[in-house]
Parts: sequence; C-alpha cells; structure tokens
Amino acid sequence: MSDSDQPNLLQRVIQWRVGAAMEPQPPNETVMKLQQPLVDLLEKYYFRLEISGWDRVPDEPCLVVGVHSGGALTMDAWTLVNAWQKHFEGRRFLHGTAHDVLMASPGLGDYFRAVGVIAANRKSVSAALAQGEDVAIWPGGEIDAMRSWFKRDVATLAGRKGFVKQAIRSGVPILPVATVGGHDTVFVLSEGKWLANGLDKLLGLKKTLRGSNLPIIAGFPFPIAVEILPAHVPLPAKIRTELLEPIEVDTDPERADDAAYVQKIYDEVEVAIQAGMDRLAAKRTLPVLG
Repeated sequence: MSDSDQPNLLQRVIQWRVGAAMEPQPPNETVMKLQQPLVDLLEKYYFRLEISGWDRVPDEPCLVVGVHSGGALTMDAWTLVNAWQKHFEGRRFLHGTAHDVLMASPGLGDYFRAVGVIAANRKSVSAALAQGEDVAIWPGGEIDAMRSWFKRDVATLAGRKGFVKQAIRSGVPILPVATVGGHDTVFVLSEGKWLANGLDKLLGLKKTLRGSNLPIIAGFPFPIAVEILPAHVPLPAKIRTELLEPIEVDTDPERADDAAYVQKIYDEVEVAIQAGMDRLAAKRTLPVLG
C-alpha cells in the first residue's frame, strides 16, 4: 500500500469510532425511557407527524427503504424509527442506519449507538437482519439528505442499488417508505458540490468524509452556514410519512449478480417512493407550516 493509500488521522479516528457500531445492539433501556416523553412531545406537537400504512408491514423482518431530508439532521428518519418502536411496543425493533461521519461524531454518535442505530454498511445490516430484526436504510445517503430545497419532493436514491442486493442476500422483502416535510426543517440553498470539489483538491475531504457535497444552508441559529456536522436546530416543519406496499425479491443469492434484475427492483422501489411522495406533497399548503 502506498503512502497515499494509507488512512489519514481523521480517517483512522472515524474507522475506530464506527467500528463500535458494526454489531447491532439492543437500545439502552434507560436512555430510551428518559428520552421518550420529550420525543413524544416533539413528534406530536413540533413535527406534527402523520404516519400511515402500518397494515402493509410484512410479518417477517424487512428492509425498510426510503429517502431522508434535512441536512445533517434527518428528522423524517428519526421520527419514523421512533414511531416504529412505539407502534410495535417492543415486539419488533427497527435499527436505523447512519453515515460514518455521524456515527463517529462525539456525543451524537454515542447517542445513536445507545438507541440502536448501526453503521450503514453491509456487515452491520446483514447481521441485524440475520438476527430477525428490521433495518431502515436510506440509499441516497448524503446526496439525498443534502439535496437542494427545490428538490425536496424528489425521491433521491442516487442510483445506489446495494439495498436490492442486500434484500436478496438476506432473503427479506423491501418495505418502501415515502415522506415529505423533513426538508422544510432546514433550507439547503446549495448542495455545495463546487465547494466540496475545491476543498477536496486541497485536503482530500471527499475520501475522508465519504461525501461529495458540502451544503450551504439557511436555518436557525445561523442564517447561512456550511454543514458537515449539524449546524442548525430543525425548524418545526410538519412531517408526513407513508409505509408503502412491500416488494418481494428473489431470494436466490445469485440474483444479486443479475444486473437487469437488480435494476428492475431498484426502479420499482424508486417509482413507488416517488408516487407516495407526490401524494403526500399534494397535501402541503405551505412550507414548514404543512
């Protein structure tokens, strides 16, 4: 391995921190109990969450796939996971997944691990599904979460088809989820590709942070900020979420290498999510207010 291929100090710190979230763990019961009253208040009165489609959740473990919005703080994802835990009353647990930078962040990463969030990679997701637990992933990653506010109602999976292969290999159905409102919790003025490209030439940040965007946001308390780690307090936007019809996949592991089949399932999921987002967006009267 050449010197240029050696991980730098920041990469080594991130790898060390993320390593602690590779194996799925049950949530810390004390943390969950302490946070629940506040979480319930935020979900009911601050984000005014509306969520439907519980009757569509498969009886067996599933791979929940959707979009998430709101810069570094994706409140639509957070409210979905919390609503799932409340709905099933501990009978089944949904592991959220998070980007390496967030999992490595002091404080935030520790909190994520305490509430059962796992690293967004094949090893950890496979382990959770093998244990009979549900997992939520957002394939679009930072491209999705940090897309421009003007694309807030566009289903962004970024062409990443790994979730289809994961469902095939784990032998589980895909449960698509549509949601709108998360991207009204902060206004992404620019996706910041030009800024990311410029800094990458100087510092190699794209490889270190595993991201191609450095979004410029307008929010509270900073009217203008560049967001890598959370740099805003989410606005009280109304979030609407719908669990959609599950999509069954062929469980023959060899199908994961069938590019045409993988593309077919990917397209089905993307079309379903976009149709759901269109329905939910049609209910919105004003940004933030809902």
